[in-house]
Amino acid sequence: MEHVKGPDMQPEERLVRLVDAYQQDLLRISYIYLRDAALAEDAVQETFLKAYLKMASFRGESSEKTWLMRIAINTCKDMRKNAWFRFLDRRVTPEEMPERPADAPGDGELMADILRLPRKWKEVILLYYFENMSEHEIAASLGVGVSTVSTRLSKARKRLRVALEEGEAHER
Repeated sequence: MEHVKGPDMQPEERLVRLVDAYQQDLLRISYIYLRDAALAEDAVQETFLKAYLKMASFRGESSEKTWLMRIAINTCKDMRKNAWFRFLDRRVTPEEMPERPADAPGDGELMADILRLPRKWKEVILLYYFENMSEHEIAASLGVGVSTVSTRLSKARKRLRVALEEGEAHER
């Protein structure tokens, strides 16, 4: 946290360090929200611009990653509010997702099931399992309570379990 506010680095150096450390994580979550690679890249650029402009006001009450995720999620939500957004072709396949983590499920069907979850459930699953964020960090990023995150994770896991069981039943 002191990295963002550290007196030994110029703001430009801090920004470069943040981009190097978190660009892929932000791109992945932005892509999930927007379902369009170009828009996700725009959202990430906008996120870093906002972070750069607000760097001096970062209070260090959360981790850098949590702070940046919050900015990115809010940026994506703002982009989705634009009237033209609903006219874009945002079909997503698991193969098109940017760079999945090494420990991510390799099953394309599981990823498709995750993408079909309601937005509130999908975002907690992705932040928890793909971004390795704690429930407290997710709560801070989304602006909800920890109990809300826990409930959403539980419901999403149940839905995914049912989807996986149904898929296995169809394979038999």
